Amino acid sequence: MTSANKTNPVEGAERIVAVAHRLADAARTETLNLFRSPALRPDNKSATGFDPVTEADRASERAMRAILAVECPEDGILGEEYGSRDGQSGLTWVLDPIDGTRAFMAGAPSWGVLIGLSDAQGPVYGIVDQPHLDERFEGGLGRARLISRHGTSPLRARQGVALAEATLMTTYPEVGSPAEHAAFSRVAARARLVRYGLDCYAYALLAAGHVDLVIEAGLQPYDVVAPIAVVQAAGGVVTDWQGGPAHGGGTILAAGSHELHAEALALLKGD
Repeated sequence: MTSANKTNPVEGAERIVAVAHRLADAARTETLNLFRSPALRPDNKSATGFDPVTEADRASERAMRAILAVECPEDGILGEEYGSRDGQSGLTWVLDPIDGTRAFMAGAPSWGVLIGLSDAQGPVYGIVDQPHLDERFEGGLGRARLISRHGTSPLRARQGVALAEATLMTTYPEVGSPAEHAAFSRVAARARLVRYGLDCYAYALLAAGHVDLVIEAGLQPYDVVAPIAVVQAAGGVVTDWQGGPAHGGGTILAAGSHELHAEALALLKGD
């Protein structure tokens, strides 16, 4: 990145976007090589439970890091599989090479590649890419769009929906700790429809105006930076369960509108 980008990444928006799409293209190649392949052999990263990782995860992140090493050597990197690299520019690329490895293993096209860019204040740009469906959701730096085989269309979160008419999504029915599950259940009891299991793709559907709420717990920064950028660019609201910044991970509440966010937040907090 140029020195101008150290204080104002918007000045380098075109370059940032071009690099991000190169990362997404490279990750597509690596992930599709093994998706629904009999050669897929998952490993377990956890000594006590099941936390899967595949060679597709590793190859996807390696491919993205190789591009960043050449194109953005001054920027930091935080990735799920290969950890952090400090930078000097004030910008950090936050990478999840496959968000939803369990879905990937099962052959379900609800996983995605997450590419986010943060500065000291938080996310400034993000891509949620679903390679198998050829859907790339992009948000930030003046962009909010879906790029797919059908062309390019704007992303707009759905407005004017009360909780009683809302569609709510989360990845796991348990939703974190017992206390977090109880808080989620207060919101779920009021929603019209609750669905489970889409990982990052739920945020993409929220940005596209098909889902109204996404509520999750136990997340890492690489799980949330890109989705936050995309949802916010589409007009949605994203915070933690206390109403504060969510890009550090933990709990997350994403809503299509400020009004719906406030309604769900009050229930999560027990107000």
